[in-house]
Amino acid sequence: MEATLLLFGGLFLLLLLGVPIAVALGTMALLAMWKYELGIFVCSANFYSGIAKYPLLAVPFFILAGMILERSGVSARLVNLASLIVGGIPGGIAIVAVLVCVFFGGISGSGPADAAAIGAVLIPEMVRKGYSKAFAAAVIAAGGSTAIIVPPSIALILYGVITTTSIPALFAGGAIPGFLAGMSLIIPAYLVSRKRGYVGERRGSLREIGRAFREAFWGLLAPVVILGGIYGGIFTATEAAVVAVFYGLFVGMIVYRTLSLKDFYEILVQASLASAVVLLIVTLAGLYSWAGSTLGVMEKMASAILSISSSQITALILVNFLILIAGMFLDAISIYYVFLPILLPIVAHFNWDPLWFGIVMTLNLAIGQFTPPVAVNLYVTTNLASINLEETSVAVIPFVLAMTIALILVILFPSLSLMLPKILNLY
Repeated sequence: MEATLLLFGGLFLLLLLGVPIAVALGTMALLAMWKYELGIFVCSANFYSGIAKYPLLAVPFFILAGMILERSGVSARLVNLASLIVGGIPGGIAIVAVLVCVFFGGISGSGPADAAAIGAVLIPEMVRKGYSKAFAAAVIAAGGSTAIIVPPSIALILYGVITTTSIPALFAGGAIPGFLAGMSLIIPAYLVSRKRGYVGERRGSLREIGRAFREAFWGLLAPVVILGGIYGGIFTATEAAVVAVFYGLFVGMIVYRTLSLKDFYEILVQASLASAVVLLIVTLAGLYSWAGSTLGVMEKMASAILSISSSQITALILVNFLILIAGMFLDAISIYYVFLPILLPIVAHFNWDPLWFGIVMTLNLAIGQFTPPVAVNLYVTTNLASINLEETSVAVIPFVLAMTIALILVILFPSLSLMLPKILNLY
């Protein structure tokens, strides 16, 4: 009990005090190792084993690929194409925002990156056309969250690494739920827009749509190249990330000619910083998880959850509630490392499919990305809209409810997650 209170109580205390997540995780892990004499000498070996994993190489490369394609102008071209197709539907730009976020998520693999790329293009345009800043920030934050569930997802890569679940199977498993989550967001976007009188644009002519399609073609082709290569057995998920980088350079430097060597250098710096943050969290969260497992904290917490009820339904509700609350405060990477050691024994106890559970957990975490009080995606879009996070607290509610319904459907119908991996013989 004392170790549990130290690790979890101390962690949340540090987070409430505003300590960065990586620092909080590392501090509590080292404190527990010192107090219970676990041996400080294991840190270096633990650090190395935590990040020296081949699948993790995909993370920095997908981050780099997403930044290259965004800087190349892919997101702006996708927005233009979608706007011409959607036309005069009420809330047309809001619907376009969701559609493009879902599609661009198939390139970036990161919720905050998706929200930043699309928000930078669309938030000023939405505000100029009379949409409230709070609504614009909310819809793009919600749409951007689908990036961690649609393939190729950085979050699913990390889940696969931790649980040794097939990453291509996870990618395939996230396709239908990710699409379902995106479509669920269109409903409140349309209804709220119609209620507030947010009118759409005129629909483009066939000639305009054709021209926009030609301009956006190389961006539309990116997910086909990445995912087609994985599912076709041409390359692994890690190799696909490298291919995505070179594809992005080809599009930006040769096809669109919007990317210079100076731009590429700046992107390398930004991608290095973003990757370093992710891998630092992975390293320190891994040490925290190891300390908790060594002290038996994770097993005790799993047993405590199982002791509440023997009902599978009750346990599932409790687990998802726990993940949702954690997702409001922590990023997905930290949650995987902190909570999976607790949750995996529960998954095994009830014989839940680990692939299905990974999709459910990730979709749940996607909701947390735009649900206050922390809401990493909402933090990005509110900065772009120059408003406070509190101003979006009401605007975001319809989107939270809509994606929660999508989550419930994925929970009730496991075939939504398992059908495609089985069809592709990946699982």
